[in-house]
Amino acid sequence: MKVKFSYVLAACLAAGIGVWMSSGTVVVGGVGDGENAVPPPAERVAEGADATFRVQVLKLTAQERQAVLEVRGRTEAEAKVAVRSETTDDVVHRPAREGARVSAGDILCELDRGTREARILEAKALISQAELDHAAATQLADKGFTSQTRAAATQAGLDAAKARVKEAELELDRTIIRSPIDGVIESPMAEVGAQLESGSICATVVNSDPMIAIGQVSELNVGQISIDMPAEVALVTGQTMAGKVRYISPSADPDTRTFRVEVELPNADGAARDGVTAVTRLSLPLEKAHKISPAILTLNDEGVVGVRAIDDDNKTAFFPVRVLGGEQDGLWVGGLPEDVTVIVVGQEYVGDGETVQPVFETAELGK
Repeated sequence: MKVKFSYVLAACLAAGIGVWMSSGTVVVGGVGDGENAVPPPAERVAEGADATFRVQVLKLTAQERQAVLEVRGRTEAEAKVAVRSETTDDVVHRPAREGARVSAGDILCELDRGTREARILEAKALISQAELDHAAATQLADKGFTSQTRAAATQAGLDAAKARVKEAELELDRTIIRSPIDGVIESPMAEVGAQLESGSICATVVNSDPMIAIGQVSELNVGQISIDMPAEVALVTGQTMAGKVRYISPSADPDTRTFRVEVELPNADGAARDGVTAVTRLSLPLEKAHKISPAILTLNDEGVVGVRAIDDDNKTAFFPVRVLGGEQDGLWVGGLPEDVTVIVVGQEYVGDGETVQPVFETAELGK
């Protein structure tokens, strides 16, 4: 009986696999246990070269940095008042016009007086009659011919007549609508002949001196801003204005977790307009920082961003950093010692506490 060659080959392979598995050496996905574990890259390179792993390093010294915080927002007038009628009647005269500058107290609209003046005369006549009634009742009461209650009633009637006069005079004054603030009249205004109901707008007055630049600052930066801090505001119209911080919100917006900041801008000439897009630049206090290349940033096992450096004994250490800002030639970071030697090439191949052979940036790595 002939035995096929393929059967013999399969039996030999099965026997070989059984002997290999009985040896106890198993590697899964390139990772073994114990003495069979795959060493980290640094150790593998060092073992292969029979020398300490080399890394390229650079000495850094902290510099004074003048950070600038940019806040995007818009301009807002100091005051914007819709001046409303307090009575109902037709506009018969409009001394002011759209775009005109007015002062507090200037007349904006005049309404038809109607019978209001006649009501004042009528109320004053009632006062005269009430005064006569009160005088007569007082004399009779003093002589005992009438009661003190009668005299008190005539006094009440006199007081009511005086109140009606004041009410009629106030109603007449309401026909003259005046500006409550200094400013410029915004279009549109009520037209002559139009009827204004109580609460209708005669005109809107905008006070744009000072102009306010408003914006939202994140909770990470609000602690760096203070009242009266100088600011520079660039408007989308091309204007640049200088001002100072006048208000910082004491509480954050619950939706955005940002704080409202207001910068006051002198605007006597009215050059800055309400509602214009603005970028506010705030010069923050000087601080020590390091400028690095973003390429040297790495992550530790916890996922924290930082750099790896070496100490005087050439042992590696990880330093977490906080990014302060960026420029064309590098990234500003904080959180490092004032003088530090960072690894710029090879930081991904070493762990913390390893001894390495530093090669400074001016030398070629590997020579």
